[in-house]
Amino acid sequence: MTLDADICYRALTTRDDRFDGTFFVGVKTTGIYCRPVCPARTPGRDRCIFFKRAVEAERDGFRACFRCRPERAPGNSPIDALSSTVAAAVAKIEAGALNDGDVEGLAAALGITSRHLRRAMSAELGVTPLEFALSRRVALARELLLGTSLPVTDIAFASGWKSLRRFNSAFRAHQGMPPTALRRARPSPAGENFVRVTLDYRPPLDWDSLLAFFGVRAVRGVERVEGATFRRTARAGSSAGFISITKAEGRASLHLDVSPSLTGELMPLVARVRRLFDLDAHPAAITSHLAKDPRLAKVVKRRPGLRLPGSFDPFETAVRVVLGQQVSVAAATTIAARLVERFGDAVETPFPELNRIWPTPDRIAGTTDGALTSLGLTGARARTLRGLAAAIADGTIVLDAAGDAEATIRALTELPGIGDWTAHSIAMRALGFPDAFPASDLGLRKALGGAPAAECIEMAEPWRPWRAYAVIHLWTSLV
Repeated sequence: MTLDADICYRALTTRDDRFDGTFFVGVKTTGIYCRPVCPARTPGRDRCIFFKRAVEAERDGFRACFRCRPERAPGNSPIDALSSTVAAAVAKIEAGALNDGDVEGLAAALGITSRHLRRAMSAELGVTPLEFALSRRVALARELLLGTSLPVTDIAFASGWKSLRRFNSAFRAHQGMPPTALRRARPSPAGENFVRVTLDYRPPLDWDSLLAFFGVRAVRGVERVEGATFRRTARAGSSAGFISITKAEGRASLHLDVSPSLTGELMPLVARVRRLFDLDAHPAAITSHLAKDPRLAKVVKRRPGLRLPGSFDPFETAVRVVLGQQVSVAAATTIAARLVERFGDAVETPFPELNRIWPTPDRIAGTTDGALTSLGLTGARARTLRGLAAAIADGTIVLDAAGDAEATIRALTELPGIGDWTAHSIAMRALGFPDAFPASDLGLRKALGGAPAAECIEMAEPWRPWRAYAVIHLWTSLV
């Protein structure tokens, strides 16, 4: 997509939040670049230069604004503008793929050569994979320097650097000042027993509906919704701890609080939480598209901020979908709690009700059908669950939001006990696939007047590529 400078400038002068994260403006006279929602005085048109991405502004020598904090700008969903290859690479880099790995390993994971990856990213983003990774690391470091009381050394490692010296050198070259100068310029708040990161999104966001969705499905020991706060245990790399998410007052942001034990894994944790709450969605575009169909117009306009409830741990979500086959949400949640109690590792948190980590695929694959049926599963369901866990453990199935969702759906349906409903439900939640459509779902069919699955598929054709959002709206209309 080529930017139209006149449209960008109009969006800038009105601070239209629908464009937040879709472009950035560099101010030639100051050398600063901003988001289109920046509260600073709007510069004259002749002083502005527009960029599709923050990394392009940085490449041209502009530095991030202290007021609008471009590092917090919402991103874009995988189907927005980028090719599937570059979108997958961006998602993996944002989750920290180049913190421990290299470009060759990233390219191999995508099934292409490193030369192809460099050329594709340069053509579509204007930067190389390493330049993009540097931009994301610096963005997280700025957030932590300006908003937390973490020591600079801890920030260096949390942002993906392997040494303080390299961090200082790269940050100074990128920002024009050492990290310590940035911290002195913006004093940090008093220390807490957690690290807080602010995650911006494009409004509206129906936070209450997300909390309601996750609340009725919260697994005892792992998750809890209390008031307006979502908490859960978390494993990242070799570390375990907790996270807590609340909605910020008076701004389009969530506050993510992370236990100190997980600060070394902040980059992938931020990516996982953004997917969990679908923070990179474009609600205005989705609502506008779906509302064109008379069947959806009223329900969509009634709840314009509905998001696609995502997944913190794709394997965990896939297991939850299998447990939910032909039983109620409450029954599936009860069995999930038993599974965690039996096979999950213990973890200490400040919250007594959060004390278990969801079991790994290896742990479930290695148990017996009898151990699972003792928890309340049928024999067939136990075999399906073990088969799914084994396929994920050995790499036959890869639940990667950056991967090919359609191919994953096909691979899932080849496993015993997994049909279209289960595969599409896993894709919808675990992969955040916006076009997933579990056509035989009873709630979906009820909302569509009891239509058979084949007719539902035909009805939904105009809803592409947002069929999963239509499903959420239709489910919500039944409440």
